[in-house]
Parts: sequence; C-alpha cells; structure tokens
Amino acid sequence: MSQSTESTTESNPFTKPGFIIAAALVVALIAATIAIFLLPKGQGSEQPAPAHVESSSSASPSASAEAGSSVCGLPSSSETALGSAPDTNWELVGKMATPTEPDTFGPGTTDEDGFRSCFSQTPKGALYAAANLLAMGSSGDRAINQKLTDRLLLPGPGRDIAKEESQAMPATAAPSSTVQFRGFVIKSYSGSAANVDLAFQTDTGVLGHTVLPLEWVDGDWKLAIADSGRLVNDITQIRDLSGFIPWSGA
Repeated sequence: MSQSTESTTESNPFTKPGFIIAAALVVALIAATIAIFLLPKGQGSEQPAPAHVESSSSASPSASAEAGSSVCGLPSSSETALGSAPDTNWELVGKMATPTEPDTFGPGTTDEDGFRSCFSQTPKGALYAAANLLAMGSSGDRAINQKLTDRLLLPGPGRDIAKEESQAMPATAAPSSTVQFRGFVIKSYSGSAANVDLAFQTDTGVLGHTVLPLEWVDGDWKLAIADSGRLVNDITQIRDLSGFIPWSGA
C-alpha cells in the first residue's frame, strides 16, 4: 500500500518552507502510485482552476511596480500577450533545461554561483523569470536558494519564513527526480504584474502545473509568495497538456 501524503510530507525535507520552489517541483514515487508531492486533497488529476496565493503582496498593478526600468538595462515593450511558443535558447540549471536570452529577455545577470536575475519587462521576460525561478529553486543549492529568497521574493510573512528556513538547509540537497518544462500560458500580463502558468513533467511521466504570480518591482520580476512561506498549495497534477502552449528544452 502507498503511504499517505501526510506521512510523506513529514519525512521529506523538501516540504519545508526553505525549499519553497523545490518543494513545488519534487515528485514522489510511492509504491506503484505516482503522485505529485502535497497534491491538494480531493483534486486528484482534475484540471485545476488558477492558483490563489494568500499573500498581502499579490500580483496586481501598483505605482511602485510600474516605476523603473530594467535593473540591468534589458529592453521593455508594450506587448501584453504571448500566444505562441517563443524561439528559445536553453541551458541546464541543475537538471532542468531553462530558457536564456541574456541580451534581450534574461537572465541579464548570472552570478558566479549560478544565481540568475534581471528579466525584461515583457511577457516573454515574465515567462523566462518564472521558469528560471522554478529551476533555481529545484537545484537544491543553499546559496542560490538564499539569494532567491533575498532578491526575488516580495516582502511579507512568507518571505520571512522562507529566509529563515533557507539558512538551515544543507549546502546541497538536489532532488533525485528530474522535472522538465512542457508548456505555459500567460494568464494575465501588464507592465506591472503577470500570472504565468507553467506545466512540467517528471522523468516518470507525471504532468503537473503551477501558476506563479509576479510583480515588476525595482527593475525586475519578483514572486508573490504565500504567507505560509511555500508554494505547495499551487501545485496540481494534470491529465494532459490541453490548454497549454507546448514549450520545452529537453
């Protein structure tokens, strides 16, 4: 018999708030049943409604979000939609093929330790930011996770919890399962806010998705994190990629 989700949650370190992104992507193979970690009860494999983030820093327009150009000088545009898969250059971040166009859409800045930031104020820039956030978080690298919580999460109770927990995580704790992007939908976009829906697939064939709410603050896209310090309630298993624009580098 397979273990309960509750017992798996207690035994797996990636469910702690410090692994806010990694926990969202880690997939468990329990006995003969494949299930996404922390799948909300009662949802099964239903196609989900858009995720809701319980945070005072929700992805909505604001004067502060609209102000300011790209922190590293990337160009912006007046476009508000992305209806087809962009031509994309991919490179590995950990085990995930991750989009990169450093001169146009981002990441415009990559630190020596691999931390990636600065994305353009465009729909494609928001897509690249969301994908890079998930890829960096899934790497299990403590230094990158600490920078992620410091620089790319919006202030609030969730970020405070995530920062505290990221300081206690092992130096490296990459999950054994491989997850790759399979599609996306830009659910909403303005120059100040975006909701990016990313679909992914595990190396065992399980499909899931998550919606990342982003705000344009201080010249870059920042993630609005739940007050709990984690994104686990936003992860849902899906039957197929219906409704998603196919997009993958591996």
